[in-house]
Amino acid sequence: MSLEPLLAAFLVGLLGGTHCFGMCGGIVGALSSGLSLELQTSRWRLVAAQLAYNGGRISSYVVAGVLLGLFGQQLGQAGLLQGFPVGRMIAGVIMILFGIYLAGWWHSLLYLERVGAYLWRYIEPLGRRYIPVQTVGQAFLLGLVWGWLPCGMVYAVLALALASGSGTEGGALMLAFGLGTLPALLTMGLAVNTLGRFMRNPRVRVLAGILVIFLGIFMLVANPSGHGHHAHPH
Repeated sequence: MSLEPLLAAFLVGLLGGTHCFGMCGGIVGALSSGLSLELQTSRWRLVAAQLAYNGGRISSYVVAGVLLGLFGQQLGQAGLLQGFPVGRMIAGVIMILFGIYLAGWWHSLLYLERVGAYLWRYIEPLGRRYIPVQTVGQAFLLGLVWGWLPCGMVYAVLALALASGSGTEGGALMLAFGLGTLPALLTMGLAVNTLGRFMRNPRVRVLAGILVIFLGIFMLVANPSGHGHHAHPH
C-alpha cells in the first residue's frame, strides 16, 4: 500500500477536527460528565478514560474499514472495480463534498448522515448501559458504540477504504484517519480551551475545507498504477 492514501486519511481526520468541535462537542461533554466522580477528580484517570473512549472509537473505525475494504475486494473480483478506478473516483468526490461541507459552503453530506442516523437509532441505546462510566474498560466499550455515530467525515474516508479493495488496507486507512482525529477529540475531552477556540475559528474551518478539497482532487487525478513498479513484497 502506498503512503499517499494513508497520509490523505490522516490529514482528513486532522483537518476535520474543526468539524469534530461542531458535531461531537456536545457528545464529548456528555461523555466526560458521565464519568464517575473518582475518574473526574483524578487527572491521570481522566486521561486514561479519554484515551479509552477514543481507543474504542478508533477500533470501530478500523472494523468498518476492514468490512468496507473486503466488500470492495468482492466488487473487484466481480469485475466492477477493474480498469479506471471507480472506487477511487467515488472516494475523491465524497472527499471534495466533505471539504465543501467542512468549509460551511454547503451541507453536501447531510443526506449521508441522515441515512446513517437510522442505524444509529439502534446502536446508541447500547452505550447507555455504560453510563456513568466507572472504569476505563467501560469507557472503551462506550467508545466502541460512539464510533458508529453518523458522520460525513467518517463516510468520506470509508469510501476510500472501499476503493482500496482490501480488508487490511481499509482497516489501515481508518486507523490513520482515527489517529488524525485524536488531537481535536482529546482536546475536547480534557477541556483544553486554547486549541478549542482556534479550531472553532470560521477561517480555520474554511482553510481546512479547502485543503480537504485539494486532497479529494488529488485522489481523482493521481495515477495509482504508477506506484506499481515500486511495490516490494513483504
